[in-house]
Amino acid sequence: MNREAPDILSPEFAADPYAAYRVLRDDFPLLYHEATGSYLVSRYEDVERAFKDPAFTTDNYDWQLEPVHGRTILQMSGREHAVRRALVAPAFRGNALEESFRPVIERNSRELIEAFRDRGTADLVAEYATRFPVNVIADMLGLDRADHDRFHRWYTAIIGFLGNLAQDPEVTAAGLRTREEFAAYLLPIIRERRAHPGDDLLSVLCAAEIDGTRMTDEDVKAFCSLLLTAGGETTDKAISSLVHNLLRHPEQLAEVRADPALIGPAFAETLRYTPPVHMIMRQAAADVPLGGGVVPEGATVTCLIGSAGRDERRYAAPDRFDLHRADLSAGTAFSAAADHLAFALGRHFCVGALLAKAEVEVGVAQLLDALPDLALVPGAQPREQGLFTRGLDALPVRFGPAAG
Repeated sequence: MNREAPDILSPEFAADPYAAYRVLRDDFPLLYHEATGSYLVSRYEDVERAFKDPAFTTDNYDWQLEPVHGRTILQMSGREHAVRRALVAPAFRGNALEESFRPVIERNSRELIEAFRDRGTADLVAEYATRFPVNVIADMLGLDRADHDRFHRWYTAIIGFLGNLAQDPEVTAAGLRTREEFAAYLLPIIRERRAHPGDDLLSVLCAAEIDGTRMTDEDVKAFCSLLLTAGGETTDKAISSLVHNLLRHPEQLAEVRADPALIGPAFAETLRYTPPVHMIMRQAAADVPLGGGVVPEGATVTCLIGSAGRDERRYAAPDRFDLHRADLSAGTAFSAAADHLAFALGRHFCVGALLAKAEVEVGVAQLLDALPDLALVPGAQPREQGLFTRGLDALPVRFGPAAG
């Protein structure tokens, strides 16, 4: 080992984490990072274990998530977690997702595209990706879409808080302020839905019951805060990254245009290659051997998802985008049997994975259908930015006249 350990808080890392990830995997598979007080794990098998092994808990969310969301399902374990997950999960799978929410997804995507499809140019980050998933969730919950800008400001502040590894006091204050503002906004609406339920997701969450257990107003509020943040920020970044990956690989874009069924595999590959979430934390419940060392009991582990997806020990030619790769199954990519780590794994596998899949498949299909000859604006160089979550700053594109 003659290389210096990369610093995940450095400008060099922010500019290109993938090069740093390789150094971490090769030379520092378990690294104590002084500034964040956490152990970094970067290889696929170690990140996978941290998600699946009960020796690693989500107790870290007590200080990481609860200050901005309130107590969420992600912090729970045992029967409490199982019951709360059973209360919310049915709305995000199967018939409920298809019948109730796919029309909402299709309508929201179509409305956004109509605003620019005749113009010949657009920024697909600002004009589509950042708005689409938030609008969908607002409609699903039966909230006023006129409040979109507030939702976006709130979830941006929360994501900033979660990724505030440098402990910027202003970022911390904005996140904490958001919790109070969101509670003041949503709790009266929750009380109104309990008294006068509709057919929206918020009413479903208020009425859901298992073995005599129902969610409190605070439970519902915390879940909606989590849904807006996790569902908005991640799907936003995934859509723009997927389109960008296809634009940079025109032969694969042509295949997807010819066969929209390939959008699913292209999304799965994007989750491996340029995932929207690069880091998720866990906490060791005991001294745990990992990555050639030992993580002490009570320590925080920062799981580098962005590194695990590029691990040559797990994937062939990992720095190549390939929607046909043999070592990534699109068939299981949106289930707890996924062989990528972008949705985590184990009992805290992302409850909204199928919603994200539906949004991306509908959104990308509609974009490709409505925007012939889609290409990057000449000279444009979209840049990834972000630490905890990572996505494009902009995606300026041009396209031919809309058909029909």
